[in-house]
Amino acid sequence: MKKAVYFILMITLIASCRPSKKVQRINDAITKRDTTEAVIVKPVEEKIDSFSIVKNIISNLNKHKVDFNTFSAKIKVDYQGKENGDQNATAYIRIQKDSIIWISLTGALGIEGVRLEIFKDSFRLMNKLEKTYQTKSIANMQELTKVPFDFYSLQDIIIGNPVFTDSNIVSYTATENELLILMVGDVFKHLISLENKNFRVLHSKLDDIDPLRNRTCDITYDDYENAGDFYFSTKRRITVAEKSKLDIDIQFKDYSFNKLQDYPFSIPKNYKHR
Repeated sequence: MKKAVYFILMITLIASCRPSKKVQRINDAITKRDTTEAVIVKPVEEKIDSFSIVKNIISNLNKHKVDFNTFSAKIKVDYQGKENGDQNATAYIRIQKDSIIWISLTGALGIEGVRLEIFKDSFRLMNKLEKTYQTKSIANMQELTKVPFDFYSLQDIIIGNPVFTDSNIVSYTATENELLILMVGDVFKHLISLENKNFRVLHSKLDDIDPLRNRTCDITYDDYENAGDFYFSTKRRITVAEKSKLDIDIQFKDYSFNKLQDYPFSIPKNYKHR
């Protein structure tokens, strides 16, 4: 159960595998930690306005993001790591856009172990098994991890929108069905693969700019379903690595958008603050 909680927080800190051969070749080029400046920008012919192309890519990324007011889902989470082996949990998630993310985690027997409430500037975690609760600021977590994660990053990860996108596009390659974009930000190099026609995210690979940290996150988005005005990825695979490797498979068993819902979070008096 604790591992599932760490997973929820970890994807925020870093924050889909079926890459094509073309993606793999680019990955081989950009994951050399000592050559951030050596990334080769794909040359374009003089007649092509590369600035307009990059501007259009950013515009399309923003235009095709999933937009919503509220969201709820039941998610099966399977994770595999060297320390704890194979484990699983069920996460119940409710979101009020740009306001609150509410998460309840249950174990194999259907017993709720953890309830988490995340706001723009802080989060509260209640451990029902240990009868404890804690409150942390987002700023404090950012300082400890040296990653610019925030409420909106986690919201986008859950919904399936791309994260850590940057206007500094240093390379792009378009094929008939796929668009590959390499962005370089202050913290991560981000290689993102999109469907060429509708800009659905297929694959996202984040590599640390800092060679001393050597963090990487690999996300694959799969099994898209028509959710009305947009398509929603119901299956994700996330691989996170730094000193050790963690593989996480996420399957959305049930989900809905824009329905009325509440966010219960009442801490019993006998719970101890940690």
